[in-house]
Formats: sequence, structure tokens, C-alpha cells
Amino acid sequence: MKLLTQDKFVNKLSLANPIHFLALGFGSGKAAKAPGTFGTLAAVPLVLLMQQLSLTNYLIITCISMLVGIYICGKAARDMGVHDHGAIVWDEVVGLMITMIAAPLGYMWLVLGFVLFRFFDIVKPWPIRWLDAKVHGGFGIMIDDVLAGVFSLIGVQLAVYYL
Repeated sequence: MKLLTQDKFVNKLSLANPIHFLALGFGSGKAAKAPGTFGTLAAVPLVLLMQQLSLTNYLIITCISMLVGIYICGKAARDMGVHDHGAIVWDEVVGLMITMIAAPLGYMWLVLGFVLFRFFDIVKPWPIRWLDAKVHGGFGIMIDDVLAGVFSLIGVQLAVYYL
């Protein structure tokens, strides 16, 4: 069983290139199976570190990561020659950052956020699926995961309120 993909498009990217390194979610996007899940998993340590910051700083870093992600994902897609290849997982990293905005500390909340984000990212209910199909380029790669993150954020906050 191969742990890393041998995909010819992914092999066009180099982890030595900082843009590719980020687009591949610190290398997690090279997973042979479920790169989106591994990309989300790679975001966990980053989110844990960010949760120690003030809400303002957390939001600033998340917004910058989202805006820079438009370029990162678009550039990686162009370098690969494939739009929104599954190995490009920076959008999943940002999606989990969004999911965990103002979430309480604790692994229960992180697991809930992770599961909700993966659910919305995989199932892609409307309008996520529509955005995924209709919007292209770096913005298109990012926007469906941003919205999946917003849906997941709402789910986490509802759980915080009601539990």
C-alpha cells in the first residue's frame, strides 16, 4: 500500500517551493488516499496554536490565510495543470481555521469541528456544490471550503450554545 500519491500532476509540485508546500498542506496533500482529510488533520496543530491567541489575532490570521490562499491554490493549480486537484489542501486548512473561530478549548470541540467540516466539505450541500462547480481559479478552489467552514462554524457554535 502506497502512502504517498504517485500522481503525475502532484509530482509537478515541490515541497521545497514555499507556495507548493502550503498548497499541499505542509505535505499532507500528497497522501495517496483522502488528501482532503489529511489536509484538515494537518491544520489541527495550527488551530491549536492559534486558539491561544486573542480572537482578533485569530481572525486576522484566518483572513490573511484565506486571502493568500486564493493565490497559493491558484498558483499550485496552474503549476499542476489541473483545476482544484485533490492534493491542493490549503483550502481545507483554512476551512478548519474558520470552523474553529471562537470555539471553546478542548478536544471535544476540535473533534466536533473536524467532523462537521469534513462532512460539509465531502457532502457539499447547496450552495457549496454550486460554488465548487461554477467558480474557478484560486478563488473557486477556496470558496467552497470557506463556505463549508462557515457552515461548520455555525454547527460548532450551536453545539456550544445548546450543550
